[in-house]
Amino acid sequence: MDLTGKIKVIDAEQQVSASFVKRDMVISTDEQYPQHIQIQFTQDKVDLLDAYKVGQEVIVSINIRGREWVNPQGESKYFNTIQGWRIQKVRKEGEVAETTAAQQSAPFIPNTEFKEEDHDDLPF
Repeated sequence: MDLTGKIKVIDAEQQVSASFVKRDMVISTDEQYPQHIQIQFTQDKVDLLDAYKVGQEVIVSINIRGREWVNPQGESKYFNTIQGWRIQKVRKEGEVAETTAAQQSAPFIPNTEFKEEDHDDLPF
């Protein structure tokens, strides 16, 4: 599932335990009644947010996670987390993507040594 919105908040990285790190962000949707949605990035995905800043419009790919916790009195409590796993900048209409060196190629040069008898290689 994807969410589209403008970045409102990017929190600092938090080391929750020796083996768990997280980073939260909030995006605001562009609707009649905007929603402010907190999205959590964990482990190796926290670094994805380094390339973004508040105010940018983004598309965030998410998973919804749920878990149960039983308190000392034996009562079950349920918690949901919106977990981000990919983020990309929204491209505006008419915006030209930057061309990287890997995308550039040599110009097409047609074969000038073409012979008609080489053309007919079909088996029928």
